[in-house]
Amino acid sequence: MTDSYNQYLAYHEGQGGWKKKSFNSKIWLLNAAKKVESNVYKYNNQLMECEKKLNKLGATSFKTFDKTKERVNLFSTISGKKKLNEGGIILSGHTDVVPASNKGWASDPFVSTKKDNKIYGRGSCDMKGFIACTLALAPYFASENLKKPIHFSYTYDEETACQGAPVMLKELQKRKINCSVCIVGEPTNMKAIQAHKGCYEYSTHFFGLAGHGSAPDKGVNAVEYATKFINKLMELRKELKKREPKNSIFTPPYTTLQIGRIKGGIARNVIADQCTVDWELRPVVFEDGVFVNQTMDKYVKDVLLPDMKKTHPECSIKKEIIGEIIGFNKEEKSEAVNLICNLTGDNSRDVVSFGTEAGLFQEIGISTVVCGPGSIEQAHKTDEYVSFDELKLCLKMLIDLKDQISN
Repeated sequence: MTDSYNQYLAYHEGQGGWKKKSFNSKIWLLNAAKKVESNVYKYNNQLMECEKKLNKLGATSFKTFDKTKERVNLFSTISGKKKLNEGGIILSGHTDVVPASNKGWASDPFVSTKKDNKIYGRGSCDMKGFIACTLALAPYFASENLKKPIHFSYTYDEETACQGAPVMLKELQKRKINCSVCIVGEPTNMKAIQAHKGCYEYSTHFFGLAGHGSAPDKGVNAVEYATKFINKLMELRKELKKREPKNSIFTPPYTTLQIGRIKGGIARNVIADQCTVDWELRPVVFEDGVFVNQTMDKYVKDVLLPDMKKTHPECSIKKEIIGEIIGFNKEEKSEAVNLICNLTGDNSRDVVSFGTEAGLFQEIGISTVVCGPGSIEQAHKTDEYVSFDELKLCLKMLIDLKDQISN
């Protein structure tokens, strides 16, 4: 089986369940993992079709991969008839989506359904609508005498701490491809977004000692210690509100912290020997991330672990860093933001609390803006959709971009 198959099982069962192979007794889960594996092949093939389409138009492309070689980034460049290489504009989108089950959906979440002037499906809003628009306009960019190249950047695993973008950007720098502007097409109702918070994602794993539920003092309950860990995080949530920077441009104006998932134990009468807490931090300033991590690391080292080891010296707590994505910072004079405002005719500039890969492009010196069709209010939800009206606005923006950079 492939890495995607195994990762899906491990995600659902946790480290303890994975080691014990508890998934083998769950036929429904094994079938779901096989479907995920099948979808990986299907979606990678679809990405390769995108590459073929762009290359037929005269684009030059390169791909980068994760360590398993299963997840793929695609970067394609249309230089136009003049074959220019400097000062290009990147149209950036991510190819992954968050999970979805058929439960609660009015239609199959992984089949595009057109109804009531909307396109329904997982990822239609976040953010395949933008990718579809860029591909639709590719032939028109290719037919022009462009003043600067257009780059199509499609990355993997944005939804899990933007794991694909850094791999692609490293290769971009290695190849010395110099770009002036990046448009990240996340759903913003086609408004120019000039800043957002960072996004730090963690999984903290607790390893205790199993035993019979009738004798709790003879075991070390990983779930109980995970609960203490969470309670400490909730204390820090209050502290973060007090650390709100003056004149913060974000809503909410302070760094947020939340628990996404808790998984541990096998039965109510068994002392849980393992538990995992998935949590995230969205810092307004870098110092808040340092504050939370140092505080929690000290609490684990000085309080939780010594108490666990009194009963069983082999107990442990391990922090897994899923990703620490830097924020996207407001610039006083942004070429990218000014470009979008000029193209859309809307001079409003906003900020958001959700994260994107924008800060990563900005970090390597590319002026960046977030702007795309759809509303974030529809993303990650049952019956996710993007309206045709939003897609038309995006197409018009890209057509105007083509006209602006063409002779």
